[in-house]
Amino acid sequence: MDQRVKPAPHEIRRARTEYPKSRERDLAAQLGISEAELVAAHCGDGVVRIEPRVNDLLTGLEAVGEVMALTRNESAVHEKIGVYDKVVAGNHNAMVLGENIDLRIFPKVWAHGFAVEKRDGDEIRRSLQFFDGAGEAVHKVHLRPASSLYAYQKLVASLESSNQEPTIAISGHASDNEGEATATTANLDDLRDRWSRLTDVHQFFGMLKTLKLSRRQAVRMIGTDYAWLLDNDAVRAMFHHAAEGELPIMCFVGNRGCIQIHSGPVKSIKPMGPWINVLDETFHLHLRTDHIHEVWAVRKPTKDGHVTSLEVFGAEGEMIIQFFGKRHEGESERDDWRFLAENLPRIPSPTAA
Repeated sequence: MDQRVKPAPHEIRRARTEYPKSRERDLAAQLGISEAELVAAHCGDGVVRIEPRVNDLLTGLEAVGEVMALTRNESAVHEKIGVYDKVVAGNHNAMVLGENIDLRIFPKVWAHGFAVEKRDGDEIRRSLQFFDGAGEAVHKVHLRPASSLYAYQKLVASLESSNQEPTIAISGHASDNEGEATATTANLDDLRDRWSRLTDVHQFFGMLKTLKLSRRQAVRMIGTDYAWLLDNDAVRAMFHHAAEGELPIMCFVGNRGCIQIHSGPVKSIKPMGPWINVLDETFHLHLRTDHIHEVWAVRKPTKDGHVTSLEVFGAEGEMIIQFFGKRHEGESERDDWRFLAENLPRIPSPTAA
């Protein structure tokens, strides 16, 4: 197939039939299209295009009951089983603050939505799938046996689009790397002064924006009293120590449109090839260790004392995954998490990028 010409919807459907076991993301890459284009090609054939009205979606999902929420990027897949409750609507930022499903959502990034039905033997698997303007997945909701099919069908009907064409317009998007490739002119003394005066971890992004720094540029510049480089195997070591010590952690995986958070213990850690897998009852994580380029331990001041995170970056400076010890607003950092983070194997830090 000529790679300069995208396949037509009927060719995409034929490829799906020829490779029934291929994952959508992999098949789309093989065809030279986005995952959203692959899904859209099946509109009218198990797929219904829906409007990505995030606030209506989140409030409607509560009635569906138990589902599996999935958020991923190129290197990590984060899956949580639970209920969409404690929804905080918003046009710029929306949140789900439930016990198991904990999300930070950026609705303007959500460009395309679909309700998908796939037959698997005698079963029909149902999901809601949402993509950004470039056709990259931002969030998916998979029904489970305990889900309310009636509430799901009612929600899909309320969001159904008048446009059920099997093609979509795809646009590019800005890099996720926060200007990683741009040489920085930020002043180290200014960075250290602003960093030292942080009182909340949520102020960190605003500081980076003001100084026009990427996250990785900042941690490379700041100095080892605030950030130090770890061996790439530190993530694997952290998981095993956390599981053995029953240490509750927070695990963040995100993309441009959604960040998904696990808060609690991890128990079943299963390496498989390049992947580290967490396979717990309500939390699954799949992390590509061969995509890890740098792991940093990062110390940020807060009004409750400093907190320590593990921040994992890919080769292009993109954030793959981030970890904290579990804590609530107003609480100091757990001693056992701090001890673990400060004693993971270190390596000499590179000079600032």
